[in-house]
Amino acid sequence: MRSSRLALALAVAAPSQAYLRFGCATLSVQRLDPLVEPGVIPSAHLHQIVGGNGFNATMDPTTDVSQRATCTTCTFSEDLSNYWTAVLYFKARNGTYKRVPQYPNALLGNIKGGMTVYYIQDSFNSNGNQKITAFKPGFRMTVGSPESKDGTNPGLRYTCLQDVMTRFPETAEFPKQPCPAGIMAIHHFPACWDGKNLDSPNHQDHMYNTNQGGFVPAAACPSSHPVRVPQVAFETMWDTTQFNDKSLWPADGSQPFVWSYEDSVGYGTHGDYLFGWKGDALQRAMDSAPLLSNGITTQSVAQANACTIKNTVNEDIDGWLTSLPGRQM
Repeated sequence: MRSSRLALALAVAAPSQAYLRFGCATLSVQRLDPLVEPGVIPSAHLHQIVGGNGFNATMDPTTDVSQRATCTTCTFSEDLSNYWTAVLYFKARNGTYKRVPQYPNALLGNIKGGMTVYYIQDSFNSNGNQKITAFKPGFRMTVGSPESKDGTNPGLRYTCLQDVMTRFPETAEFPKQPCPAGIMAIHHFPACWDGKNLDSPNHQDHMYNTNQGGFVPAAACPSSHPVRVPQVAFETMWDTTQFNDKSLWPADGSQPFVWSYEDSVGYGTHGDYLFGWKGDALQRAMDSAPLLSNGITTQSVAQANACTIKNTVNEDIDGWLTSLPGRQM
């Protein structure tokens, strides 16, 4: 465990040869979901969204996202993609809910909440000597499902943080004890594309998942989905520390955290991705040996934090709530 943690610490601190790792500040927290519920205002449950300010309720697939957005909350100013997940809440013993804040991951500066995003070629140390094909305008995908009743996808995991650098062990369910530095939610997306479809009816069938868990090389792509694309991953740091007083937890001692769609186990965790890099910026990155070369433009944390959008859905999401947003009985 110690060696794995040390390896990750070195990976995030040292110059990379095989991946992009960057922070994206919070763009918005509201009930919109343009992939699963396009045009529906409000969507069924709350999401936390990062990336370009072109985000809206529809995200027309015929429109290039990078041409609509004018700023991004991500480190790379040429990345106008959008990334989103559900929102974590604390459910108190009295049945009320409080939104769990997010905090920056290691070595990313004082970004405002948000997530850490990865684009990996093969592993932290190698591009695998294979062509990595960047996504095309209009591409989108999801991973996981709020309806999932098991934790069989090894790319969807949680880590009970002892400090900001903790990475192991990972669990398929929410941690069952208070975590000294919060909970990290991890989403690894499939990296095998059919080479034809920018989307599919369930937003997953155009992709094939060969992820083997953690930041290890994915298995070979099958003939049905032969095109290797970047392995996209999210890490979200949820600051649960203000809720570590177990006298506030359920009387039966069970863990008190729920996703915004009322999942108290954690199997239903899911993430959404909508490609929006400018021009050939991502392909240049994937073709590069040192990924921070080839003129990929970065911006300051202050610039990333300043990018935002107006809420389309206005409702109380931060007070002590008697029900989760959109989940009134």
